Amino acid sequence: MPSWTLWAVLGIASWLVVVSAVLVVLRRLSETEVPVGEAEVRALLERVTEPAPEPELERELERPLSILVVDDDEKLRALLRTSFELAHLRVDEADSAFKAAARIEESHPDVLVLDVAMPVVDGLSFCLSLKNDPFTRSIPVVLLTGDRLSVEAIRESGAEAHLRKPFSPLALLSIVEKLGMRAALDRPVPAVEGEQLLLYAQDFRRLVELERGQRALLQDAYRETVVALARALESKDGVTGAHSERVRRYATKLAAAVDRSILEEPGLEYGFILHDVGKIGIPDFILRKREALTVSERRLLETHPVLGEQMIGDGALLRGEGARVVRSHHERWDGTGYPDGLRGAEIPLGARIFAAADALDAMTSDRPYRRARSWDDAVAEIVASSGSQFDPTVVSAFRDREPELRAVYDALKPDFAFSAN
Repeated sequence: MPSWTLWAVLGIASWLVVVSAVLVVLRRLSETEVPVGEAEVRALLERVTEPAPEPELERELERPLSILVVDDDEKLRALLRTSFELAHLRVDEADSAFKAAARIEESHPDVLVLDVAMPVVDGLSFCLSLKNDPFTRSIPVVLLTGDRLSVEAIRESGAEAHLRKPFSPLALLSIVEKLGMRAALDRPVPAVEGEQLLLYAQDFRRLVELERGQRALLQDAYRETVVALARALESKDGVTGAHSERVRRYATKLAAAVDRSILEEPGLEYGFILHDVGKIGIPDFILRKREALTVSERRLLETHPVLGEQMIGDGALLRGEGARVVRSHHERWDGTGYPDGLRGAEIPLGARIFAAADALDAMTSDRPYRRARSWDDAVAEIVASSGSQFDPTVVSAFRDREPELRAVYDALKPDFAFSAN
């Protein structure tokens, strides 16, 4: 066994343990399902008997319901306000029937939540007066009571619903949203099946908002983990500065110029960041060697794209275009690259784009075996390699976007690079 092979086994063992654990986390994070979107909510609403016109559906999906809470108990009002606002409903308050009447005159709420036991004018009397007035008759009322009310008393008040204290806030929220939807649609209550679908639609709307927030946090955690791994690789590879961030920005700008639709695949960005993840399996003495590599060392180095694809290919967000970038970013337009010797359009588009971005950063950054070249020299080299190393279409976009790429370089200039002229 060659000495460097034994060294490689011993030297990278700890790296592989750590990175394998990180990749397990990445895979589990990436396999989280995308949450239900508004399209699904709309599809559900369209199944309701006698569907409302499209503008009204738009309003119900976008405008929060307005709730007026009328209770002389300040603590209970605070509790209800918190419950409704967490569900993204708009809340107003009043501590008496007189103040509630003033609020209603200013603006009709979608639903009125009314306590029965209030001084001066009790909730039953106030509800009855609202229902006898054509101006306020259509406002749905939910009565809250600490006493047992007879069915006759509730019917005479005209209230649409009632809850006895203590009550579940979720139960109240469900009733409020149900009544609010009915009032907003301004039509008769649908059949039982349609009514249930409306309730599901309301629940979906709230769940979508919660899941979007959770998904954003998950995506942030996923990206931070990927970036941390990329930075660890930079230190192993002897690369200085924010290499992974620069090449990501270069490649993203080039992709937008060549074919913006490719950026719609989320895995592409992660492929840009983790393009050299397979170098985890390459001994440090090869990565940092100042002299020319031997044939066997070069052969070992050229296995890193395949190793990298194998390491990340199982993650849902890393499959597809991202994994293809990792495997094929060292392919050349003329077919002399590695690992597969692909030629021309056989090379995945994301990999063709990234090849130019990676070459630009490699030439303008210090490496263990050479100093950085100037920006202008690097640009001239890429342009000269159009049709041989690089896709001519990508090089054309590179020339068009050079000022934007230069701005990225100036913002994230390598620590030890020569100043560009």
